[in-house]
Amino acid sequence: MKLKDKVAIITGAAKGIGKAIAIEFVKEGAKVVVADIDFEGAQKTVEELKKMGGEAIAVKVNVADPDDVRSMVEKAVEKFGKVDILINNAGIAIQKPALDMTLEEWRRIIDVNLTGVFLCSQAAARVMVKHGGGVIINMASMLGFIAIPKRSAYCASKAGVIGLTKELAVEWAKYGIRVVGVAPGWVATRRVIELTKKGIVNEEAVKMMTPMGRMAKPEEVAKLMVFLASDDASFITGDTILIDGGYVAYGGPV
Repeated sequence: MKLKDKVAIITGAAKGIGKAIAIEFVKEGAKVVVADIDFEGAQKTVEELKKMGGEAIAVKVNVADPDDVRSMVEKAVEKFGKVDILINNAGIAIQKPALDMTLEEWRRIIDVNLTGVFLCSQAAARVMVKHGGGVIINMASMLGFIAIPKRSAYCASKAGVIGLTKELAVEWAKYGIRVVGVAPGWVATRRVIELTKKGIVNEEAVKMMTPMGRMAKPEEVAKLMVFLASDDASFITGDTILIDGGYVAYGGPV
């Protein structure tokens, strides 16, 4: 087991990629704090993890609220005694033309996707420093590297996550804390599948732009997280790893 007895906080873990990460972490022996603004969903995920034989607790958190974040970390320490790993997975998106986006919408996305990453990282790192180090993995996106229309705030927030990942990695390396980013492309989560069925996401266009010809499975992103959180990645810090099937590398049809 690559993460045996490690304590991991995973934000946005009630469903989707976050839930897949929690499942893979429990398989690898980690004790998991399932943190989400959807507390009922987090509790359901914890029930599943316990049926697998894992140790887990559910915590309600709004990652943009400093008091919530502080409480989340305190509950993790209270239950498990430490924090070894933080997965900053929580995030939101709005598809809207930049000309029509309100300041409130812009701030909400930045608050959750970027400020939330900072607040959670800061709170967890303060514990990690006391225990000799740890690993922080930030969920970026391929849209931190490239752009798709109607996602101005989302693209800006994820580019910010990539920059923050570099800075924290450089600043906290002396404490034994590694900070890494993961940047998925299109992932076949339940929500994306629903949007595909409704015609909001053009699956054929996604496949055409992805050299590997498909979307990622949530489990594939989760397994990358396991590797980066483990000692197998002990000399990786400051980088953001694309997991996009070649989407960003592809220049488009000719």
